[in-house]
Amino acid sequence: MSTSSPSTAPVTSGPSPASDPTPASGSSLTSVFVRLKLSLLANGLRQSAGRRAAFIASVVMALLIAAGQLIGLFLFRGDHNAATLVVLLVGVLALGWTFVPLFFPSGDETLDPTRLVMLPLRPRPLVSALLVASLVGIGPLFTLTLALGGALALARGPVAALVAVVAVPLVLLVCVALARAVAAANIRLLTSRKGRDLAVLSGLLIAVGIQFVNFGAQRLGQAGGLTALDPVASVVRWIPPASAAGAIESASTGAYGTAGAQLALSLAALGGLLYLWQRSLTQLMTSPDGSTIAAASEPKRGPSSSGPHRLLPGGRTGPVMQRTLRYIRRDPKTKGAWIASLAIGLLVPLFNAFQGTGSIYFACFACGMLGVQMYNQFGQDTSAFWMVAQTISSTRDAYEELRARALALLLITLPYTVLVTVATAALLEDWQALPEALGLGFALLGAMLATGAVLSARFPYSIPQDSAYKNVAPGQGSLAWISVSCGMLVGALLCAPLIALTIWLHVAGPQSALWTLLPLGTAYGAAMTWAGLRLAAPRVAGRLPEILTAVSKG
Repeated sequence: MSTSSPSTAPVTSGPSPASDPTPASGSSLTSVFVRLKLSLLANGLRQSAGRRAAFIASVVMALLIAAGQLIGLFLFRGDHNAATLVVLLVGVLALGWTFVPLFFPSGDETLDPTRLVMLPLRPRPLVSALLVASLVGIGPLFTLTLALGGALALARGPVAALVAVVAVPLVLLVCVALARAVAAANIRLLTSRKGRDLAVLSGLLIAVGIQFVNFGAQRLGQAGGLTALDPVASVVRWIPPASAAGAIESASTGAYGTAGAQLALSLAALGGLLYLWQRSLTQLMTSPDGSTIAAASEPKRGPSSSGPHRLLPGGRTGPVMQRTLRYIRRDPKTKGAWIASLAIGLLVPLFNAFQGTGSIYFACFACGMLGVQMYNQFGQDTSAFWMVAQTISSTRDAYEELRARALALLLITLPYTVLVTVATAALLEDWQALPEALGLGFALLGAMLATGAVLSARFPYSIPQDSAYKNVAPGQGSLAWISVSCGMLVGALLCAPLIALTIWLHVAGPQSALWTLLPLGTAYGAAMTWAGLRLAAPRVAGRLPEILTAVSKG
């Protein structure tokens, strides 16, 4: 950057582009991107002490999990199933690196290549710089720990140790390059309106896939353990980056030619991914973006008061409920969160019921999944929250705003809770427990709405609209994670009195009184919701500037 004044010549920090068209070297560009990554993280943490505490807590938890898996894999050393476990873990990890950065929260601004298209950078040094910058973060550290633990579990002998020295960083680089290549190749699709709707479908597929993994894990335990997965592992060990982990096992058994071939496969995959990533960056930098042409040509529709909206209450409540329901129907990220919650909340109890190992109380999981939608209510407004803030001048206004949002959620969550609980009872043929399960579900739903209202006022965070794969602004990911996890824990603790009453009635109380849990749970949930809204309203009214700053960050 140059500075000048009328009486002095311009002072520059280096040669101008006109005098030296040579692009920056790869090493200098890499250091710039690493500093950029660290600066984005540091700037996000400067927002408040709460965000710093949430980030530190998440880092500590991630490190504890990483240390636990490292020790666990090391203790697995010498087991005849160690190779199967390590190879499959690396394969699943690579699958996660492929899809998770696209559809789940991320604080890495450099992952979006569309932010770089206007910079005078060449794709090849840009790929190297982004690859190194991607190695900064909790995810890469977790991946490195898993790969290192796998090497400790498999490496036996000096040759295997030398192979492990190459294989461990190779696993990490392939995973990171895979995530980057997929993101760059699909960013135009994901940032279009139709692409964001496809991301909704991906969330549903991931939700269903998680349940299939759970189902497979349970069947695996019944089939005699990891030995049943040996045929699968024999195939996965030839798929990069799992082939790098397989090379360590091959070298340990003396199959040096096989180990070399497996390492070569991972190296070839890394080179191919870097090439594809570079091609995608070149295309992004040289081709126009027409993803919004169709959306811009669509006719705009004004607000309508016809149809079901006429049934909503009058005053402030009706318009706020209509706005919340419109977010659910039209906003891709809100829609995706709702579809994923609806799918997981239905699949968990029904899958367990189908297997004969479930309980009707698993239906409460659906209440928990949908109750999370009350969290970060103001984040979905983004910078438009300033218009909402203009209408809040008192605690009463804030209470009515929160109450209307909660009522809009209840229009979906209440009938859904009844549907899931009745379906679970039908599959288990446990109609006698239906009233108490519904009562517990309604109580949990009320507790989640209460904690969601309070945490929306206390820990708001932004939902960026310029990236289809990022749901939290940089520096706020840990805040969001801590907010939701702690809120769910507190919501469960708030239901402790009703849970204790249920246990007492089953153990020592009259069985004929179990039906009373339905009205008691309904009243308890309503009281919890009312208390949470009352507690959150003065916080919202008194913290409007802070909330607006937090939700406008993205």
